Amino acid sequence: MVRNTILGLVNEGHEVSVFTLNNKKQLTDIQTDDALIKRIHYQSYDVDLSISVWDFILNLFGRRTYNVDRFYDAGFERLLITELKRIKYDIIQFEGIFMSTYLDAVRKNSQAKLIYRAHNIEHLIWKRLSEQKSDPIKKSYLSLLAKRIKRYELSYLDKFDAIATLTGQDKETMLEYGIKIPIRVLPVGIDLTRYQPDYQKTEYPSLFFLGALDWMPNREGMEWFLDNFSRELTDGDLKVRFYVAGHNIPEAFDDYEVLGKIFIQGEVDDGLEFVNSKAIMIVPLLSGGGMRVKIVEGMAMEKCIITTTLGAEGIHYQNGHNILIADDREGFFQAIKRSISDEHFCRQIGMNARKLVEQEHDTNVVTAKMIAFYQEILNT
Repeated sequence: MVRNTILGLVNEGHEVSVFTLNNKKQLTDIQTDDALIKRIHYQSYDVDLSISVWDFILNLFGRRTYNVDRFYDAGFERLLITELKRIKYDIIQFEGIFMSTYLDAVRKNSQAKLIYRAHNIEHLIWKRLSEQKSDPIKKSYLSLLAKRIKRYELSYLDKFDAIATLTGQDKETMLEYGIKIPIRVLPVGIDLTRYQPDYQKTEYPSLFFLGALDWMPNREGMEWFLDNFSRELTDGDLKVRFYVAGHNIPEAFDDYEVLGKIFIQGEVDDGLEFVNSKAIMIVPLLSGGGMRVKIVEGMAMEKCIITTTLGAEGIHYQNGHNILIADDREGFFQAIKRSISDEHFCRQIGMNARKLVEQEHDTNVVTAKMIAFYQEILNT
């Protein structure tokens, strides 16, 4: 998503600088795009964002929000301050709530308008996760974390000059919280030239999931799906191959693998090539928030996507026309059964999905709206 935002801005002739905290464990999609890096001023600062057992324990008995604190690095802050003294910026955009830990330093050293790009409402993710847990200890901890993050979010949101949300739902929630600064809905935009489906390379029928399984909502959803459907996929009425790929898949997922039927592949070299090679995308999201970029990308690749109402949040979909919505086990069962038995239906859902993305998620369309929003803020 960030890459496409940057691409849209530079294509419109704007000068863009990117400063990013880079988790040492993985590269970003910007870092792997040499052509784009040559067109911007890019600096990456390596940090270790892993959570230690000791820090976890301290967080239980303290009042600080460790999920936010671990993103603060004094060296990165000095790097930002040096840059802000060197160049006068018009707009500085913060991607995600965790970057707001640098807001005060940026405000002190720049006259730029500060925009918060809300990928989601973070505390709602943790609140929904807590509601899904039956273990009282896990439930209590996640509920405590949600409350702390909510307190942090609400203390920072009005410190920006404006907010851009991905979904109308997130905007409405912020307004209910009493946020007074301008809020504009700017959905996920993608570079459609990168998404070129080739049905000759697609295995039909086949199911797949692609996503980072160190993100708790993804892991929770996949555990639910595999616990509910492993037997159906191997010995039941849904005899179809299921492929799971993505970053940081826990070793415990190897137990779900069934030779020739369920494949736990781990990280793939080319995500789009993997998506193109499979037919039906499964996104069993039970918690989380914001707009799922992977779903928009899957729609751009003309995939038949089966997800929950929460998973499709912010997308102007029509159930049964350009996506299939399933909010329980029976709903997923029926959607999968229909999709794997009717190739024409499956392809039609995918083609309709592509049309929706072309209308509402083309990065050129979204960028034009973003630039207009920037200009309004600069003129205030």
